[in-house]
Amino acid sequence: MQMKPLIGRDTQLCMSLSARPGNFGTRFHNRLYELTGLDFVYKSFSTTDLDAAIGGIRALGIRGCAISMPFKEAVIPLLDGLAPTAGAINSVNTIVNDGGVLTGHNTDYGAVVDLAADLDRAMPFVVQGSGGMAKAVAAALSDSGFRDGTIVARNERAGRTLADLYGYRWAAMPEGTVPLLVNVTPLGMTGADAEALAFPAAMIDGCAVAFDVVQYPIETPFLRAAAAAGKRCITGADVATLQAVQQFVLYTGVTPDAAQVADAGAWARAHS
Repeated sequence: MQMKPLIGRDTQLCMSLSARPGNFGTRFHNRLYELTGLDFVYKSFSTTDLDAAIGGIRALGIRGCAISMPFKEAVIPLLDGLAPTAGAINSVNTIVNDGGVLTGHNTDYGAVVDLAADLDRAMPFVVQGSGGMAKAVAAALSDSGFRDGTIVARNERAGRTLADLYGYRWAAMPEGTVPLLVNVTPLGMTGADAEALAFPAAMIDGCAVAFDVVQYPIETPFLRAAAAAGKRCITGADVATLQAVQQFVLYTGVTPDAAQVADAGAWARAHS
């Protein structure tokens, strides 16, 4: 481990903005700064004034900012430009500040591409959700070669728009049996929906892979049920780790090695 400089006037700040901030990203990034000896510090925030928050990033020279629900689309008009990963799906989860010029990126997309790399592209799938993260998942699956998909969303307009964009179907409610189930809603997340099962039990029993982007808790009711039924599970922590590594590289220009990533991931999970 390299010696990390003491926090001082040259320390660069990175941050996150979320309606419900958690500790994983903060602990993960700060642990990687320690392991790589970088003069950075990371802090999570919430806000009720997105315009002022983004103005603060620009005015204070904050190097980077992770963007979570519900700001992934609302932040776009406040930025100076979008990288292809964000522009293609009109959703931002990462802002990079280059001398006051703010560019939006989407590292969720890249994380899902990586996680889908060893899955069978011929598998039919259901993605439940139609927000910013759902757009990243649908785009990543489409670009990875998955052609047989259904977008489940109670908001018909948003659901159909997302489905039509990638040649998928839309449904108001999940039903039937498909090999790949992906939850991109708050169902199962800590809070009011903590006990909610994202998919009916029969669908979980009939799937091969259960994928839940919810980060808190890591083991949602959906994933607990899938694991008990012997299904392969992909967790929100898997997504969070991969997308955070890509953010780290965008902010610092440094690529951590596999051992450092594993250390930071374990540290963040143990202390979140």
